[in-house]
Amino acid sequence: MNYFVTAIGTDSGKTLVSAILTEMLHADYWKPVQSGAPRDTETVRALVTNEQSKFYKETFLLKTPASPHAAARIDGVEITIDQIVPPISNRNLIIEGAGGVMVPLNDEEVILDMVPKLNAEIVLVSNLYLGSINHTLLTAEVIKSRGYGVKGIIFNGPSNEESERIILLKTGYRQLLKVPQEPVINKEIVKKYAEKLSACWD
Repeated sequence: MNYFVTAIGTDSGKTLVSAILTEMLHADYWKPVQSGAPRDTETVRALVTNEQSKFYKETFLLKTPASPHAAARIDGVEITIDQIVPPISNRNLIIEGAGGVMVPLNDEEVILDMVPKLNAEIVLVSNLYLGSINHTLLTAEVIKSRGYGVKGIIFNGPSNEESERIILLKTGYRQLLKVPQEPVINKEIVKKYAEKLSACWD
């Protein structure tokens, strides 16, 4: 099974959640489009303890930390979804997106347009801040408008019970996990939350 990890915006916790999923499922990991450093592939590799996971090379490894369409233009590269081909894996594959679902890849295509080609179920990451209810519900609306499957939602960072309640009510998504703000992110933390997620995964 392929799982596409996306979020309501940049720095919402996609890489941490990708590491947790990779650890829990002993899955392979792939980030098709990387803009700037550090490489999320290397971050996830450093956080995973199981020895089964493979880490596939990015299709587009861009130098500039910017929206993929802008970074590609600066690098003299043209991104198209036709060029993004999932690696063949005999394990679950965790695919990490870039930014939020409507981040442009080029003048016509956005991140979310990759999902049908990836044959993946979405795991949505939402970090809670003033305005995140709106951002989460808008993200859910565009996903629903396309009929894409969603495994569930993971809340990352400081908790807000009322925000979480209304998001789950309005989206109808299942909460898979809550990851509170941790002072340090390391292998032990990733393994701890992988075990928690495993208890409610089906």
